[in-house]
Amino acid sequence: MAQVPQRFFDALAVRTWCGLSLRALGRAREEIDAINVYPVADGDTGTNLYLTVESAAAAVEAVFAAHELDAGARGASESPGGAS
Repeated sequence: MAQVPQRFFDALAVRTWCGLSLRALGRAREEIDAINVYPVADGDTGTNLYLTVESAAAAVEAVFAAHELDAGARGASESPGGAS
């Protein structure tokens, strides 16, 4: 069996991928809806996929926002005029 080199993504790569994917799905959503694909031929597959990726991208952004708030709070408490 051939070994595939492992590649790892850092948080910024995941964030970038989410944003690019969301924009690409936004552009293709009507076209995907028109395909009317399996498993349910209801004409909203593109919309459902877009909404799923939108929720995932929002979750990624929430993690970044929380990290930035946490870093800001730590920075304020470490500064000479900050609370200890």
